[in-house]
Amino acid sequence: MLLSIALLPLLASHFWHHHFGKVATFWALAFFVPFIATHASGIVASEMTHAILLDYVPFVILLTALFTIAGGILVTGNLHGSPRLNTALLAIGTLLASVIGTTGASMVLIRPLLRANDGRRHNVHVVVFFIFLVSNIGGSLTPLGDPPLFLGYLRGVDFFWTTAHMLPEMVFAALVLLVLFWFLDSYLYKGDTDFRGVSDPTPDTPKMGISGRINFALLAVVIGAVLMSGSWKPEISVPVFGLHWEVQNIVRDLILIAAAIASLILTPDSLRKENGFEWGPMLEVGKLFAAIFITIIPVIAMLKAAENGAFAPLVALVTSPDGAPINAMYFWMTGILSSFLDNAPTYLVFFNLAGGDPVELMGPLARTLVAISCGAVFMGANSYIGNAPNFMVKAIAESAGVKMPSFFGYMAWSVGILVPVFILVTLVFFRS
Repeated sequence: MLLSIALLPLLASHFWHHHFGKVATFWALAFFVPFIATHASGIVASEMTHAILLDYVPFVILLTALFTIAGGILVTGNLHGSPRLNTALLAIGTLLASVIGTTGASMVLIRPLLRANDGRRHNVHVVVFFIFLVSNIGGSLTPLGDPPLFLGYLRGVDFFWTTAHMLPEMVFAALVLLVLFWFLDSYLYKGDTDFRGVSDPTPDTPKMGISGRINFALLAVVIGAVLMSGSWKPEISVPVFGLHWEVQNIVRDLILIAAAIASLILTPDSLRKENGFEWGPMLEVGKLFAAIFITIIPVIAMLKAAENGAFAPLVALVTSPDGAPINAMYFWMTGILSSFLDNAPTYLVFFNLAGGDPVELMGPLARTLVAISCGAVFMGANSYIGNAPNFMVKAIAESAGVKMPSFFGYMAWSVGILVPVFILVTLVFFRS
């Protein structure tokens, strides 16, 4: 599945563009058919229910709600993408990501950023750094920011624990990347001198403004629904194939659906059209991640088996001979797996591997929990599939005419820029 996402857009782009849903279905069936043929029906039903009903459906509902609502917010006016403006927008988006989530912040800011830079010859790097910062690292400070931290919140980690304990790591990584971006953007901006003003598809307007303000209220509804599902514990659930579908999660998803529908009703179609809103990016994410959530079932099972499973050698790397956790390895192992698997269940596996007791992990093992959290959130930026907003931003940028790098091309950026930054994070924060 991952190789198809990586290679087919390069080797057969026309085929992939028209048939990626069929390819995803093929790989999902390639796992599901042997699975159902070789395992008891109860196991199959339980695993598929967990993957689809309890994991994928809430995931895609939250993304769709944020995508729909943020797509109804239009920043009018033509900003000009200078290094100072671009760096400021990235910094604002990085901070906003912990408030309305990496998906919400990405969807609100990506279109204004693209318009600001559509008159430049060199603009790919702007989107790449946007994915690094706004779509990933910026979501480090609250459970609203990124799904792994939300899972930790549901399991007893205090809401503001991440704010207090991950702030140094997040600020360090973000500042290093913003400085690197400013130098790179300044260099490329000078090279665009003969191009700027010649080709700018967005006409200048007298002033800046924001339309679709009702959607800010709907974003607040989404935030409230997410908080409610983590704090309200009625201990009522609907049994589904041996699993428990908790009522607070059902209520949350219904509120999110209602908020998305309200946004579609209350936001004029002309505003969405002017904003370049289209369903293509969401449909692409929905189809591909449905297959990813299914094909990831055996991988997560191997991770959960810990030292008794196929990943036992990897699991052994995070613990010293005396049983003490090796925080640097927790950071890198959680991060590397989060780069290519769903970072939420990966976070949960290492959370449980470190003991799974939130009181212990917030106390004596606080540095271990920080390492796990940073690995899951930061390294989701290492590939397009590390975090759902990455794919959405890529799709929106391509629809706006930006020639985004391929799967491996993007990884060349992340290996060249992010990996050295993460090595610095390790040396500064996780050496002991």
